Amino acid sequence: MMTNFSIKDAGIEDIESIIILQSKIWAPTYKHILQEEQLQYMFDTLYAPQALADQMQQGQHFILLFQDQNLVGFASIGWVASHIYKLHKIYVLPSSQGTGAGKFLLQAAESYVIQKGGVCLNLNVNRHNKARGFYERMGYEIIREEDIPIGPYWMNDYVLTKVLA
Repeated sequence: MMTNFSIKDAGIEDIESIIILQSKIWAPTYKHILQEEQLQYMFDTLYAPQALADQMQQGQHFILLFQDQNLVGFASIGWVASHIYKLHKIYVLPSSQGTGAGKFLLQAAESYVIQKGGVCLNLNVNRHNKARGFYERMGYEIIREEDIPIGPYWMNDYVLTKVLA
C-alpha cells in the first residue's frame, strides 16, 4: 500500500496542534537519553505556546507533515547567515517512523532551504539519539560537538551539516 504524504506550511493557528503532536513524540524520543526532570523542563520551555509563537515571529519557518491526512510530524527551519540555514526541529510520531515520513519531511525542509537560496543545512542532534544514523544516511556529516546550556541542564549535541547545492 502506498502511503500518501503531504506538507503544509504552519502558522500561529497551528501552534496547538504542534504542541499536542509533540506531547506524543517528546518522551518516546528522549526518555532513554535524558532524565525526566530535564525532559519536562525542555518541553515546557521549548513548546510553550508563546515560545512557539516567538520562534515563528523571529523567522523560523514551520512545516507540518501529514500521512494519509493525519498530522504525524513537523519541522522548523531558520536562516543563520549567508547561505546557511538551521533545521531547528524535526519530529515524527513513533508510529510513523520507518514509513518514509521522516525522509519526506527532511527533503521538504531541504527543498525550502534551496528555494530560499540556501546552500547548506545544519542541525543538532543529541549525541545519544539514534536519529543520528538517519541523518547520516540522508547525507549529513558531523562537523563538531556542542554543549548547550538550557536552564539548569545541558544539551550534549553533535552538529551535522549537508551541502544542498
